[in-house]
Amino acid sequence: MPSAKKALPYFVHPYSVHPGVAQIQKWVQELPGKTGRSLEEWIALTEKSGPATETERREWLKKEHKFGTISATWIAGRLEGKNTEEDSPEAYLKTAAEWVEAQYSGPRARLRPLYEELLKLGLSLGKDVKACPCKTMVPFYRKHVFAQIKPATNTRIDLGFALGNMKTPKRLIDTGGYEKKDRITRRIEVKSKADIDDELRKWLAKAWELDD
Repeated sequence: MPSAKKALPYFVHPYSVHPGVAQIQKWVQELPGKTGRSLEEWIALTEKSGPATETERREWLKKEHKFGTISATWIAGRLEGKNTEEDSPEAYLKTAAEWVEAQYSGPRARLRPLYEELLKLGLSLGKDVKACPCKTMVPFYRKHVFAQIKPATNTRIDLGFALGNMKTPKRLIDTGGYEKKDRITRRIEVKSKADIDDELRKWLAKAWELDD
């Protein structure tokens, strides 16, 4: 097991492209062959012939054009200016940095040093670790999500772990994720630098190791 205490140098932009971006780009490329229309043509058709609201458009795409829920939601969202961060890796990385800034702004700005320390700690586990921000959290990926940093309140970050149904000490709070088939099943509350201790490092490294 690698030492979780050894931190990588902090990069100006430490984030990697979320795996979902590549999936979306593949879906967009395959759309004309599968449906007879490009993404731009589906957006134009939905705007011209579909209902007025995003929710109604999603249901219209599902019912009238047999799209799945995720695809219909994505197209309907584009008409509201959503999902543009998935247009390219560059667009995602720009938005990812903005998401993190928003997560730790205002009353939660005091949590930023704790976030930075947890981020460097996760990236120090191995060259195969990627931090891929989402709007409300920053997941760590190896092959799958094995941990995540989430500002839970104005005074607390939750560091979540993908530990399955493993028996863990009381400090690791059960998220209910195992029953819901979510990746993150345990979390440790981080309110100060004192909480980023050897036990936290051990369980973060364990979650990384389990995702081999």
